[in-house]
Amino acid sequence: MLAARIHEDGGPEVIRVEEVPDPVAAPGEVLVRIRAASLNHLDVWVRKGLPSVPKPRILGADGAGVIEALGEGVDGLYVGQRVVLNPGLEHGDTITVIGEHRDGTHAELIAIADAQVFPLDDGLSFEVAAAFPLVYETAYRMLVTRAAVQEDEWVLIWGIGGGVATAAFEICRALGVRTIVTSSDDDKLARAVEWGADVGVNHEKADVVAAVRETTGKGVDVVLETVGEATWARSLAAVRPFGRVVVCGATSGPNPPAQLHRFWWKQLTVMGSTMGTRDDFLGAYELVRSGRAGVHVDRVYPLAEIAAAHERLEAGEQLGKIVLSIPA
Repeated sequence: MLAARIHEDGGPEVIRVEEVPDPVAAPGEVLVRIRAASLNHLDVWVRKGLPSVPKPRILGADGAGVIEALGEGVDGLYVGQRVVLNPGLEHGDTITVIGEHRDGTHAELIAIADAQVFPLDDGLSFEVAAAFPLVYETAYRMLVTRAAVQEDEWVLIWGIGGGVATAAFEICRALGVRTIVTSSDDDKLARAVEWGADVGVNHEKADVVAAVRETTGKGVDVVLETVGEATWARSLAAVRPFGRVVVCGATSGPNPPAQLHRFWWKQLTVMGSTMGTRDDFLGAYELVRSGRAGVHVDRVYPLAEIAAAHERLEAGEQLGKIVLSIPA
């Protein structure tokens, strides 16, 4: 089969689309012919060596396709069935990810445990199915499982256009939660408002905290924090007393000034969140399959052009998910 692999850490140029041996479905596994896969920032970090993984490694966490073969003991699925993959691999309290901790979905075939494989509704394309799992599962866990967000609450989402941010916005919209989204790109903000965001703020040109206070009066109920050092102080200033800050990443740096006084003055709850469980995946999938939460595909590239897809993602040019098309 053809697969996109890295043999060393580095830039997009280290990705090789090459022939590798076909995987075989072991007992309890399903062999899936991938029709579409998506990119996540995780792929960029793994490619760069943050963390450095054993190599060669096939990248890619998300995928959708058609079942090619069933391993011994697999029930409830059938050859030829359209399916979507859950990228989160549960090991007790630990969740690992396809494409980081094992070979991923940026390939024509993948053999994977049947517990990770779910029937794909006929109304969802392979491209849409490949675009939602990791980011929607992550955002669902942050908002619903961890922060217990409620209808009519206000949520601040930094960097609309990124995968988790866009997923979080759609989950909020589906649940009747009001949103303030930010970006440095006015066109992205305009699109987000068209989608249904209540307020869009340019975080480079405008005062986000002032905009939050003007809009809500007291601050947002929840901040979805994925950026870290560049936004942390504003996140703590923007959240209301007794509010919640949910953290799943720190793309600008993991060690911002703590500002501990904000924690006790406002009696804040700050919580971490990583990926999601099977229940989080199913909760997110139900919102998508019911049409309550939209899935935004930015651009579709053929597998052969995966380096260009990485360049677009790394430059932050996308609005929604970048998807790879893998013809049958």
